Amino acid sequence: MIPNLFEVLAEPNRRTILDALRAKDRTVGELVALTSLSQPGVSKHLRILREAGLVSSSKDAQKHLYRLRAEPLADVDRWLAPYRPYWLDKLDALERHLNEEES
Repeated sequence: MIPNLFEVLAEPNRRTILDALRAKDRTVGELVALTSLSQPGVSKHLRILREAGLVSSSKDAQKHLYRLRAEPLADVDRWLAPYRPYWLDKLDALERHLNEEES
């Protein structure tokens, strides 16, 4: 069963792994070093991310490299699009308020 994308993204360690993969492809060992997780923990999260289509892997000599696949995030972006005006208006109001305090 393929997990729901929102359920996958709700887990903070998975978001941390995705953030690390934004910069470059990484091995499990590199991801362990960047997180507070054990190797089995990182592997478990990578399996879930792979099942959700957010990560792919390839073999480079003796290493498996994991790569971000951002395409499925387009669905999340489309779903969030109608909500953006709500927080953008609030951010604009905060900016105006802070500018008024500086004056």
